[in-house]
Amino acid sequence: MKTLIASVLLAACLATSSQAGGPVVVVEEPAPEVGEGSASSKGLLPWLIVPLVVCVVFCGQEDP
Repeated sequence: MKTLIASVLLAACLATSSQAGGPVVVVEEPAPEVGEGSASSKGLLPWLIVPLVVCVVFCGQEDP
């Protein structure tokens, strides 16, 4: 019985290492083109973050 368990465990360990991995394909990606963003998008983030912070402060958990 012990030899059966040992052989099954050995087969499981060998099977997983032999099936692991695969071909490694190296592909050069082209450099991304960085363009200048619009000026209107720079002022949008504070309008989204400030109300969130205010809500966290005022809507936070109150003491019982």
